[in-house]
Amino acid sequence: MLQIALIAHDRKKEEMVNFTIAYEHVLKPHKLYATGTTGARIMEHTSLNVHRFMSGPLGGDQQIGALVAQNEMDLIIFLRDPLMAQPHEPDIIALLRLCDVQGIPVATNIATAELLIKALERGDFAWRELVHKYKPGIDA
Repeated sequence: MLQIALIAHDRKKEEMVNFTIAYEHVLKPHKLYATGTTGARIMEHTSLNVHRFMSGPLGGDQQIGALVAQNEMDLIIFLRDPLMAQPHEPDIIALLRLCDVQGIPVATNIATAELLIKALERGDFAWRELVHKYKPGIDA
């Protein structure tokens, strides 16, 4: 079971809902996280159980970032709206930077999200299970 974050800017929320409907069978066995409204919309339209953090502008991106920093997130699908300025842009950039630091796969558009979900469906994320199995403790 992997830990997957689902985030979508306002104009991308419907796209995220449609994505989760289409791939509900792939996402179902995993632990899902989302920012506030995105998580609520996903749960309204699917049978997926989603742990909801705060809305992105209110700190939800940072809450997900904290899991990334601890290498406890395995995959992020973040449907960004590149044509709309976001008031919490520094938080978004920090989250993406943390994904790069920790080597966490992240999709920022539907095309890449499709590729990553297909890889998840094929079992190509087994390497993340090894990361969790051999993750050193704080005292290591």
